[in-house]
Amino acid sequence: MDKVINLPIFQNQTLQAAPIAHVPHSHPKLLTSYSAAACRAGLSRADTEPAFLYQWLEADRHGKSSDTANKTSGENFDQSPLRRTFKSKVLAHYPQNIEWNPFDQDAVNMLCMPKGLSFRTQIDNRDLQFHSFIITREDGSRTYGFVLTFYEEVTSKQICTAMQTLYQMHNAEQYSSVYASSSCSMDSLASSIDEGDATSLAKIQQYNSYDISRDTLYVSKCICLITPLPFMQACKKFLIQLYKAVTSQQPPPLPLESYIHNILYEVPLPPLGRSLKFYGVYEPIVCQRPGPSELPLSDYPLREAFELLGLENLVQVFTCVLLEMQILLYSQDYQRLMTVAEGITTLLFPFQWQHVYVPILPASLLHFLDAPVPYLMGLQSKEGTDRSKLELPQEANLCFVDIDNHFIELPEELPQFPNKLEFIQEISEVLLRFGIPPEGNLHCSESATKLKNLVLNDLVNDKKNGNIPSNTINMYELLKGNETIARLQALAKRTGVTVEKMTITAPVAEKERDVKLQCEEEELRDYKLNVQLREVFANRFTQMFADYESFVIQAAQDMESWLTNREQMQNFDKASFLSDQPEPYLPFLSHFIETQMFATFIDNKIMSQWEEKDAFLRVFDSRIEKIRLYNVRAPALRTSIYQKCSTLKEAAQSIEQRLMKIDHTAIHPHLLDMKIGQGKYEQGFFPKLQSDVLATGPTNNNRWASRSATTQRRKDRLRQHSEHIGLDNDLREKYMQEARSLGKNLRQPKLSDLSPAVIAQTNWKFVEGLLKECRMKTKRMLVEKMGHEAVELGHGEANITGLEENTLIASLCDLLERIWSHGLQVKQGKSALWSHLLQYQEREEKQEHMAESPVALGLERRKSDTGITLPTLRVSLTHDMRHIQNMSEIKTDVGRARAWIRLSLEKKLLSQHLKQLLSNQALAKKLYKRYAFLRCEEEREQFLYHLLSLNAVDYFCFTSVFTTIMIPYRTVIIPIKKLSNAITTSNPWICVSGELGDTGVMQIPKNLLEMTFECQNLGKLTTVQIGHDNSGLLAKWLVDCVMVRSEITGHTYKFPCGRWLGKGVDDGSLERILIGELITSVSDEDLGKQCRTPPQQKSPTTARRLSITSLTGKNTKPNAGQIQEGIGEAVNNIVKHFHKPEKERGSLTILLCGENGLVAALEQVFHHGFKSARIFHKNVFIWDFIEKAVAYFETTDQFGDNEEDVLLQRSSCKTFCRYVNAISTAPRNIGKDGKFQILVCLGTRDHFLPQWIPLLAECPAITRMYEENALLRDRMTVNSLLRVLQTLQDFNIILEGSLIKGVDV
Repeated sequence: MDKVINLPIFQNQTLQAAPIAHVPHSHPKLLTSYSAAACRAGLSRADTEPAFLYQWLEADRHGKSSDTANKTSGENFDQSPLRRTFKSKVLAHYPQNIEWNPFDQDAVNMLCMPKGLSFRTQIDNRDLQFHSFIITREDGSRTYGFVLTFYEEVTSKQICTAMQTLYQMHNAEQYSSVYASSSCSMDSLASSIDEGDATSLAKIQQYNSYDISRDTLYVSKCICLITPLPFMQACKKFLIQLYKAVTSQQPPPLPLESYIHNILYEVPLPPLGRSLKFYGVYEPIVCQRPGPSELPLSDYPLREAFELLGLENLVQVFTCVLLEMQILLYSQDYQRLMTVAEGITTLLFPFQWQHVYVPILPASLLHFLDAPVPYLMGLQSKEGTDRSKLELPQEANLCFVDIDNHFIELPEELPQFPNKLEFIQEISEVLLRFGIPPEGNLHCSESATKLKNLVLNDLVNDKKNGNIPSNTINMYELLKGNETIARLQALAKRTGVTVEKMTITAPVAEKERDVKLQCEEEELRDYKLNVQLREVFANRFTQMFADYESFVIQAAQDMESWLTNREQMQNFDKASFLSDQPEPYLPFLSHFIETQMFATFIDNKIMSQWEEKDAFLRVFDSRIEKIRLYNVRAPALRTSIYQKCSTLKEAAQSIEQRLMKIDHTAIHPHLLDMKIGQGKYEQGFFPKLQSDVLATGPTNNNRWASRSATTQRRKDRLRQHSEHIGLDNDLREKYMQEARSLGKNLRQPKLSDLSPAVIAQTNWKFVEGLLKECRMKTKRMLVEKMGHEAVELGHGEANITGLEENTLIASLCDLLERIWSHGLQVKQGKSALWSHLLQYQEREEKQEHMAESPVALGLERRKSDTGITLPTLRVSLTHDMRHIQNMSEIKTDVGRARAWIRLSLEKKLLSQHLKQLLSNQALAKKLYKRYAFLRCEEEREQFLYHLLSLNAVDYFCFTSVFTTIMIPYRTVIIPIKKLSNAITTSNPWICVSGELGDTGVMQIPKNLLEMTFECQNLGKLTTVQIGHDNSGLLAKWLVDCVMVRSEITGHTYKFPCGRWLGKGVDDGSLERILIGELITSVSDEDLGKQCRTPPQQKSPTTARRLSITSLTGKNTKPNAGQIQEGIGEAVNNIVKHFHKPEKERGSLTILLCGENGLVAALEQVFHHGFKSARIFHKNVFIWDFIEKAVAYFETTDQFGDNEEDVLLQRSSCKTFCRYVNAISTAPRNIGKDGKFQILVCLGTRDHFLPQWIPLLAECPAITRMYEENALLRDRMTVNSLLRVLQTLQDFNIILEGSLIKGVDV
């Protein structure tokens, strides 16, 4: 088979166990391994072993286990010797090595027997166990291993004696502990025996002991095939036939070497889209490969993955994998871990998992779980341990999958997969057609499972290389007559559970042929189910990304410049892509397009213009082409209508045809040129194979000669191609690696070399990777925010979508959690960051209590021209923590950490706070190991520097997310003292409004200019209404501005006024509506002078009011051209506002009533040419002109000659009068300028302005109140104004409640 196979074999005499196979890309490799070396030290000779066994036991007894004992095997000396596992070793592998694909002995040894070697006696379960594994190299290439584990009789007298001695020592210890304390701790079952019951203890030992004269000792051994492609079913069949040949009473037809040589060298890889038959020892084996336009090869049965997890759970885990969370699979069975991991990654097509992938994590590599990167790992669960006892370094972003118990734990805030319900429904239909329940198969009832676990786990040596047995018959033989079992059976009877339910009948010999046929049918059904399920998943991505090519940015002209500038380039137009998607897809898609797997997919697309297309991409693109051919009129916008997969039948037929009609047959196994006496057969023992005949393949076979020549030609061609690219090869390779690993920290750690130097280097790579990721994330956040805002300088609303910003910030929260989880000494709570913060807070509070006179912060006040001040907000890390702790809406530590990050980011204190947190070096040393990221000084400083750059932009990521929390606000009213009283004798009141609501009217305490209040989050503040009841002697009040600050976020808003409040002064207003602007603190200004976010649209200031009562009288009035330009700009801003996606629009109130808003622009029009002389010492206002016009309209009947015009004008007059009267009679003490503002806002909202302005321009009062050259008296200017205002007719304008409160039209 075109793969390299290694077959490991172990022999009793040398007592080294662990089979291993090795495979280059052209052939499989076969390996055998057998190890009886004890668990703490590998032995070269068996006769030294008893001495070592004693050494280990002594070391443990004297508390030296951490030094003397090899901790990697996780040995437990409280266990009886037959329950322990020992260190395994590769005995042999064939061929010895392949130059371009070296054999990784350590990794293969570790993964063939992840728990090590185990011993059994004749009464233990010794069933065959099959499992597979995968080795992913640092470059992402994969090698698959398929392992068959069996037991061979130990013939070495020394080892048998050593085992008996170990048991005598172990039993002596157990006796002493039983009598020393009231409970026995021999094994988990023994703890259920009556205290001090020596008779029971002796009986248990009878069944959990080893007697050299009575018992036969067996040791585990395994054989393994290593291949570059996952032909799991074929490899499993070949290994089982090989094993049967060894255990059969009749020797095999040919020596074993013939069959192994055949599969290593004479079985070719099936061509694409074809099937191949080759021969095992007893019967033929068929394998197949999908065609070039079909989904890639996958041989792991998805049926098992769906049965183990259930459909709903599997889709949730699949979503976590797509979003590159940390996924930890947990099961007692190694093959289950592989089946689920391979099943889920297979379903990712056309995307590929880009991060750490270790489906079986050997016990010696548990430190991998500390990796601060996305990973998909499988951990073998020990019997009797539940989830709560599992200490994991980080859980903030973890998806925990307990396969055996059908249970998953998901990260917080996981977005739903698009069309999830319809998607699950479609998969259910496929599963039900094959008779598989979508909820998965739980093979027995809960109570039966509990009893089974109690009996099996405690009484039987269930180490069996970590796999679950298929047959429990031997064990029940062992259990008969046992007192404890009798008790358990009595207990079971009382609870209504019968042990008989679990007995398994042995297969009946006569049915062997039927069983074989049934197996073949089941295998075909599995293949068909696999391909149909994969088609459903692939169809979802084809539908969701059908238009992806339109958004790929092809910036570079050639590969060299693209690779060189890869990091600076934006390769995909994310904002446009998202704006083209249906709303329900956005939460998922906005996260997904930020993942490394999507970035790599797009990179492959761009690189396909210079080199051969990636295989996955080629198949995916051809499917999109097919969709386009069938749907000629593709809709311009994507819809969220669910489209089912239409290719299920064809996919199943093509695979069925391949398997039923074999395309190719390999050469039969044949006798090799072996010396006399070689290939000797001894039943029950895997022989020592002749390495000379397995070292090389046939030399005279033309087929193979031509094949290797073709391979060589292809290699030469590739070499020449890369030389002609014009890049130095080393440099090109460097660019390629960097481009492809962009955003990845460490794609795959090395499994084999566990020296301290390698572990240190791995950790260093993690540190470098985290720093690089931080640099890229902060840069992306800045570029997104500032790049969009630069376009919008006139209007300070950020153009980055709220959704996109939220995704980037969630991604930053995840990065910080991973950084804080790296190198933890002891795990505390699910969030490492919050745990660190709590310990810091505890220390700080202790110091505060100890200090006699704590420094009073917050007494400094914000200066203002009038001397009234706003107290400076206290800047304190622990102060911000207390705000978060007081938020009852957040229930988890992960949630609190994320809220704290958002708050710090919004306050522009994230870098400062984290620097303060890390300045406590004693705490950092206590919490983190030396290699942790947070203890690498230079990298830590760079990390804080990158975070500091985020202060250059304004985020509202806390305010906009936690919309229901209570927030304390502080408000200060600043009067103009030079011209007015500081304090009014009347009763002032205030009402603050924001994007999320308002406070309602609040009375300001008398004689006070400052007050604090608490209310539900108002969002960004927009308006303040301020007024008084005009009572008392000093009722007139000249207010400069009002300042309002959120005491949590520190955002301070200034609401300029510059007008009088009082009867008989200014326009006689007792209340005013003020428009707010966010003001920056002094420190912010210093920090970001060069790179600040453009300021928000300013609110109206004193200068913008051109009323005749201007305080200074120095206002220079704008000319007609400037006024018309102002109107155009104000209307244009409103039009742009409505052309943005709804979530990106800012405050419409500012665009209407702000400094350059529509109301201000129209005021300029109405003021132009207004006769400003005082009549009888009274001020004249625009509103006076409006009222005169109303009086005229209500009494006149003179309208034009045309009947239609008359009706239209009458209607417009009636509406105008009704609106003006409603404003005049409203129960509000608004002044004349305030009334004009309301009229303009209502006219804009209800689209009446273009009707009203011509009426006013033709009203007789205009000649008395306006000069000849006034804009309103120029017909051309009025027509031009109407055309501009007409552009607002199409928009649905919604006014803020504070603007029109109390006006009933």
